[in-house]
Amino acid sequence: MKKYEKVRREDYEAWYRENREYREMVKADDSRLAYHLMPETGWLNDPNGLCQFQGLYHIYYQYTPFEPTGEIKLWGHYTTRDFIHYKQEEPVLFPDQDMDAHGVYSGSAYVEDKTIHYFYTGNVKLFDRDDYDYIMGGRVSNTIHFTSQDGYHFSAKELVMNHGDYPDDMSCHIRDPKVYKEGEFYYMVLGARDVHSKGMVLLYRSMDLKKWGYFNRITTDKTFGYMWECPDLFCLDGQLCLVCCPQGVKPMGTEYQNVHQCTVFCLDYDFRENTCKLKSQLPGMVDRGFDFYAPQTFLDEKGRRILIGWMGIPDADYTNPTVNAGWQHALTMPRQLHMREGRLLQQPLEEMRELRRDRRDYDFEELDKGVEPGLVFEGRISFVTCHDMCLTVRGDVTLSYENGLLTLDMGTCGSGRTRRSVPLERLTDLHIFSDTTSLEIFVNEGREVFTTRVYGSHPGMRMEGDCSGNGIVYGLNGFIYE
Repeated sequence: MKKYEKVRREDYEAWYRENREYREMVKADDSRLAYHLMPETGWLNDPNGLCQFQGLYHIYYQYTPFEPTGEIKLWGHYTTRDFIHYKQEEPVLFPDQDMDAHGVYSGSAYVEDKTIHYFYTGNVKLFDRDDYDYIMGGRVSNTIHFTSQDGYHFSAKELVMNHGDYPDDMSCHIRDPKVYKEGEFYYMVLGARDVHSKGMVLLYRSMDLKKWGYFNRITTDKTFGYMWECPDLFCLDGQLCLVCCPQGVKPMGTEYQNVHQCTVFCLDYDFRENTCKLKSQLPGMVDRGFDFYAPQTFLDEKGRRILIGWMGIPDADYTNPTVNAGWQHALTMPRQLHMREGRLLQQPLEEMRELRRDRRDYDFEELDKGVEPGLVFEGRISFVTCHDMCLTVRGDVTLSYENGLLTLDMGTCGSGRTRRSVPLERLTDLHIFSDTTSLEIFVNEGREVFTTRVYGSHPGMRMEGDCSGNGIVYGLNGFIYE
């Protein structure tokens, strides 16, 4: 497929019929994950339009089926009722109109009155203009709305905002709408970059989800990155939270070590008076790992706040060898969120327990000798005491705790990934999910998380150090696809 040309459903269907061998090649790759959602072929990035509707979870995502570097963006689609059994649906959104001709970019879903309302950014690049510089000129970001009564069939696309509706001091970078309701009003957050390259979130208000008016902006006093992508505003355990992805933040000690960040602000917002206060000018990190970006949350029918993220990151200087097999990236496991004492807690969704098999219990003397759980496993280590320790998994990937610092070192298995750390007053527990080419490590009941891709076929786990406690290891089955 050609970049910067519209892609219609019939174009995709013709390509799909002609590329069976490509699909078979990707399917046969040993690096395919067992219990993470991936693209059938090509590229996957941001989760989009996450929602539960009439019992069925809809997981849409940025998708480029044609090749593994993400040139043309569609919306792919998975459905599930239990987070174990999945159906890969047909792509649902294509860059087929003038207002989204260069990509149906990220967006979200809002469910109300038996209707799913979708909002997304239609990307247009006017690269044939003399003033095209990608930042201040030659790019159009359209905010587009459509609806569905079932998650499969959709109304016509409707342009609800374009650049003329954004403040005059904004650059061309405005995108990624997400809707939050407070009282009688709907509020939409949009990631933005102003003319001075200060990152922020624009806040719009509506009575009917169709007509939107500028309401406010949320930002730090001093510049914290040049662009805040993928904003998500929600209330969690009584605390209003803003999760977003600031770009261009310099590292500060162990903080903000990735090329782009994923952070969480706690807000005091008086919507009646339209006043906003950030509880801290330096936000907390949502994930400490190498491969976590653009998460999106939603409230399911059980009242759970569920997060799914992109297990990847843009502009990184490390690689994914799966590109050579024709595919790249995946989504994280679904996580349930809580807020405790001003800290975001993330825990694997309870449904993931259904994947467990072959429980094995170990004391620390046995872990010191090493165990062989294979590549696909769940490990839980509970510490009674821990002065220092070093846990080795996947050959030479280590997670070490010394002098109050927990460090993930990728060794030779990182394909360019090195090490990431977090200070801890004490280490109480580790909850490790290992898949064929990924690790998700939850620390101290999910107060910290490390998410990373990992490459290497060396199974085994061994722990040494001055510590006491016990460990449990489960083998894990993979997702089941219809």
